[in-house]
Amino acid sequence: MEDLTKYEKHYSEESLVDKIAAVAKKAGIKVIYAALLLYYVVKNPMTSKGDRAKILGALGYFILPIDIIPDAIPVAGFTDDLAALTWAIYCVAKNITPEIKAQAKAKLKEWFKDFDEKELGALK
Repeated sequence: MEDLTKYEKHYSEESLVDKIAAVAKKAGIKVIYAALLLYYVVKNPMTSKGDRAKILGALGYFILPIDIIPDAIPVAGFTDDLAALTWAIYCVAKNITPEIKAQAKAKLKEWFKDFDEKELGALK
């Protein structure tokens, strides 16, 4: 995986919320859940600077409208975003507590109402 920390400068909480709102239906619930997990980990003051940099890089990459596979391409458009988010989740997995998962799932329920947790795949 490329060094995603260079995308950190593209991250802001407002940009993340705007991106999620714009692509939620098209990107799919798994991509949004991955972004939410990372968002809640980065908000945790116990998260190390190194882990925070990885997360912000992955979220910055997700926010950018131009990336390796343009988001406008149906189906494939978010595979690179999911790969970047999944890589960051793997790197910071020790920080993903049951409470953080609950926060992310609660936000999904707020936005998507009823959803099947099976859609989250291995991330649940």
